[in-house]
Amino acid sequence: MTVHWPEAILGQLEFYWEVHLRPRLEGLHDEEYLWEPADDCWSLRPDADGALELEFAEPAPEPPPVTTIAWRMVHIGRDVLGVRARAFFGPHEGLEDAHMWDLRLWPDPLPGTAADAIEMLEAAYAHWCEGVRALDTGALERPLGPKGAWFADDSMAALVLHINREVMAHGAEICLLRDLYRAAGFRSR
Repeated sequence: MTVHWPEAILGQLEFYWEVHLRPRLEGLHDEEYLWEPADDCWSLRPDADGALELEFAEPAPEPPPVTTIAWRMVHIGRDVLGVRARAFFGPHEGLEDAHMWDLRLWPDPLPGTAADAIEMLEAAYAHWCEGVRALDTGALERPLGPKGAWFADDSMAALVLHINREVMAHGAEICLLRDLYRAAGFRSR
């Protein structure tokens, strides 16, 4: 039996998206999107100019802060899928030197509402899947090169599998936060 690896690897993410994560985003409203279940949560916060920024620290504190649904959705949509899709699959005109963490590849404003976050997440997911779907086995086996930064020697397959893990881990956290929101007595509208 011959395995078509690009389809098999992408199928794992597509199954998770279609059966687990995307259905769980139905009914998400703005209050729940920005709900802070603990003190000192990381979320989206306005900068000095009023543009939303994702809270982050390098190195991350130990233990890492609890995050909001907004933080997780933006992290998946922009950092995990969006920037990497643009780095490897375009568009990146004028930013050909950008690597897979270069936020210049995401000049778009961050979503302040649940509806806008779902739209951003869906678009980033579709862009990533379209790019991966176009890869053949040889492309999956090739090293990432300069766009992979310090992972330049790793294969595209290793990155695609890592992205699958990231989406599943952060997606599960979104689902858990939704469960906690409901269990705390809040109701989705």
